[in-house]
Amino acid sequence: MTDFYSQPLIITSAPNGAYKLSTDHPQVPLTAEHLARTAKACLEAGASMLHLHIRDAQGRHSLDVAGYRAALQAVRAAVGDAMVLQVTSEAAKVYQAPAQIAMVRELRPEAVSVGLREVDQPGIGEAGLSDFFGWLARERVMTQVILYDTADLHRWQDLRQRGVVPDAPWFLLFVLGRYTAGQTSSPTDLVPFVHAHTGTEPWSVCAFGKTEHACVTAAAALGGHVRVGFENNLYLKTGAVAPDNTALVAQAAEAARSLGRPLATAAHIRERFGS
Repeated sequence: MTDFYSQPLIITSAPNGAYKLSTDHPQVPLTAEHLARTAKACLEAGASMLHLHIRDAQGRHSLDVAGYRAALQAVRAAVGDAMVLQVTSEAAKVYQAPAQIAMVRELRPEAVSVGLREVDQPGIGEAGLSDFFGWLARERVMTQVILYDTADLHRWQDLRQRGVVPDAPWFLLFVLGRYTAGQTSSPTDLVPFVHAHTGTEPWSVCAFGKTEHACVTAAAALGGHVRVGFENNLYLKTGAVAPDNTALVAQAAEAARSLGRPLATAAHIRERFGS
């Protein structure tokens, strides 16, 4: 059995998401400069990866390649190589799979998150999936595959088993409680994923609402990794509104210390995933 507690914990900060605005919290970073400041603070608190979204001039979700390049340049100037910078390819009710895939190919980021159900569409087909995931593997883009339920996980396992998706150091993200009332999560939402995950791919979790910290602590205790931030949650474990994204990262880092798990560095992530 894997010695979970010797595995460095990857803390990913997800500071903004596709929908949060400054009216939700003044520390939701919507500009490249604010993202850069947030990334540096979260790095110092223990995060080794940043999951970033960008916005257009009206503050709406965007997958604009030029916008991504500007944001990545600003963040990289602030954190150097000390963070892995993961862009989202999320549709967010704005984009369709062909445009999402085209963005990733043009940008060729160090790391990307891909919702399996968003790209596993009839217009793409299994041949298109094979081509896209094969390209990601060849280009050594660190890819986190987002799975919203165990049906998604079983579909992923089927694609892997049949060779539609090639062998590569994929990283899974289990989304807890996405379709529950009010988008709340519970640590028990992790149980079906853990039972269904029969492969060796490393996994992380994200969770919604005030129970985010309980969910990520459970994941860390079971050998997983964690994603925290204002994208899905604005609250501390006490129920109080968090002052900033840094506070949520600091909580996760403290949970890791209480479990005896070291924190991963960007160098560790790059070594493990070959990016």
